[in-house]
Amino acid sequence: MQHNPIRRRDLLRAVVAGVGATAASALVPEPASAKPVDMTYKRRARYQAKSAEVRNFYRVNSYPNR
Repeated sequence: MQHNPIRRRDLLRAVVAGVGATAASALVPEPASAKPVDMTYKRRARYQAKSAEVRNFYRVNSYPNR
C-alpha cells in the first residue's frame, strides 16, 4: 500500500477554492425592483431665476444687476 501525503499547498488551494465557491454562490444578488418614476416631476423646472438664493448669489459674487 502506497501512501500519498497531501502537501500543505494543495490543502490550502482546496480550502480556498471551497470557500470561494461558497461565498460566490451566497453573494448572488436577487433582482432589484424599481419604483415607478413620475415623469412630470422629473421634467419640472428646478432653476427659479427670481428666487432669493439666485439673487443672493449674484449680489454676493458682485455680478452686475440685471
